[in-house]
Amino acid sequence: MKNIRNFCIIAHIDHGKSTLADRLLDATGSVTDREKQDQLLDSMDLERERGITIKSHAIQMDYVYEGEKYVLNLIDTPGHVDFSYEVSRSIAACEGALLVVDAAQSIQAQTISNLYLALENDLEIIPVLNKVDLPSAKPEEVIDDIVDLLGCDPEEVIPASAKTGIGIEEILKAIVERVPAPKGIADEPLQALIFDSVYNPFRGVETYFRVLNGEIKKGQQIKFMATGKSYFADEVGTLRLKQQPKEVVKTGDVGYLITGIKDAREVKVGDTITDSKNPTTNMIEGFEDVKPMVFAGIYPVDTEDYEELRSSMEKLQLNDASLVFQPESSAALGFGFRCGFLGMLHLEIIQERLEREFDMTVITTVPNVSYHAFTNKEPDTIILVNNPSDLPEPSTLNRVEEPYIKASIITKSDFVGSVMSLCIEKRGQITNQTYLTQDRVELSFDMPLAEIVFDFYDRLKTVSKGYASFDYAPIGMRASKLVKVDVLLNANVVDALSALLHQDNAYDIGKKMCEKLRQLIPRQQFDIPIQAAIGAKIIARETVKALRKDVTAKCYGGDISRKRKLLEKQKKGKKRMRAVGNVEIPQEAFMAVLKLND
Repeated sequence: MKNIRNFCIIAHIDHGKSTLADRLLDATGSVTDREKQDQLLDSMDLERERGITIKSHAIQMDYVYEGEKYVLNLIDTPGHVDFSYEVSRSIAACEGALLVVDAAQSIQAQTISNLYLALENDLEIIPVLNKVDLPSAKPEEVIDDIVDLLGCDPEEVIPASAKTGIGIEEILKAIVERVPAPKGIADEPLQALIFDSVYNPFRGVETYFRVLNGEIKKGQQIKFMATGKSYFADEVGTLRLKQQPKEVVKTGDVGYLITGIKDAREVKVGDTITDSKNPTTNMIEGFEDVKPMVFAGIYPVDTEDYEELRSSMEKLQLNDASLVFQPESSAALGFGFRCGFLGMLHLEIIQERLEREFDMTVITTVPNVSYHAFTNKEPDTIILVNNPSDLPEPSTLNRVEEPYIKASIITKSDFVGSVMSLCIEKRGQITNQTYLTQDRVELSFDMPLAEIVFDFYDRLKTVSKGYASFDYAPIGMRASKLVKVDVLLNANVVDALSALLHQDNAYDIGKKMCEKLRQLIPRQQFDIPIQAAIGAKIIARETVKALRKDVTAKCYGGDISRKRKLLEKQKKGKKRMRAVGNVEIPQEAFMAVLKLND
């Protein structure tokens, strides 16, 4: 056990985590020349194209240092804010972390939030300054920033370039020397932490775990503590580039387990594995069910594809247990699903994967968040509102609470004004402002989650010319004055366009929605009124004018009453047509509501 080192790599998006992992694998001879490729641990096409890690990966390497053989377990972590719970579980499975900072971009918001996670778990931090070979690199300045942040000596920061291979040997040496060996008791009952799971269509769910105490043997009967279910360990082993089956995985090591589970919801990240005959009494701390933050409806373009969409979603859920969905129906779009996502990036990825892996073209409705409503009858009973149509009648409503987040934004000092005005426009309250260096500021805001769901991230990048980095953590529910704004087309409510908005913004957004829809809805033979309403009160109206035939063209001269008679007749026809006519909403209209500021 003294020769095992478990470590992870933490960094902001694009600071070179996956490339550094590639170089470490090369240096330890873990991959042959035939298997080499860029971003080796990123297995999905989508990850390679976008250059982001969506699913975390683990791999074992052998390294000989001063004549002794060491086993290094690298647990790769996703970098995006949406997947922070997975990052926290990966960190809990390690004793050390490589903190990678880009020499050109310096410290960003996510670097700091992941660093705090690592420090909470008492990890040994090894700072690495990556991309020192870039012409725009500022190594001296960034080393000073790292020293200020960590309180370490400048000599402890390892300059490296994952692209060219500078500093890789020093990093491996530091991992062996600085990261402590795992502390665990081999003869205690089995206690292992699940930090990830992958779905294999042939063998069921593969569970990745780290043994804290005891050992796990092939054929042993094991139990998952959060779900209380027992299974047989059909196969256990360690994770090389391909899986390596073993008879036993011992204390302190990282491995995989196959039990033939077919439902990914039974395997929860952060759960504890123990022996079912001789179970451990204490669960590993920090386990929680993943809570979706953003909700949106996903509907098939063709209603006949509903069953196909259901099976596609179920298969996706096997691979990504943080996706939750339930069936719902809408008058405008037919049958579909109400889905919960970890954030907007997660929503985009699921939509993209549905199109790529399952050939499903889908319509996504306006994303919103989950609210708590309280009525006057039972002021203590929480009514969960995931969809605007679930909101109780305004007359019976006591109050509505919405989720708030603590947002931390790091930007250059030149853009403080524009970032602040954007956050205040989004109903944010500034709580703190600290100058990290002379020209870099960290701003902290308390903001409603609903406001950052739409276009906040894009606009933040625009006002800061791409220099702001953003990270958030939920801080609970707060009461707000929220109203439900309905959109009526030809006096019929279109439920897919309803939204819960703050009272102060309701009028503006209602007006903008009407204007946007007027441009997108094709003209009919009759006038189409588009209205935005709060309850029974209409707050905005636009009209799509009718296409009409010139019925008086054949009358020239003569009595005015003849013309009037023809116009009256036309008017009656239009009125009857409007009563029976229904308006088709084009697909763009649903998406356009998201981009009201364009």
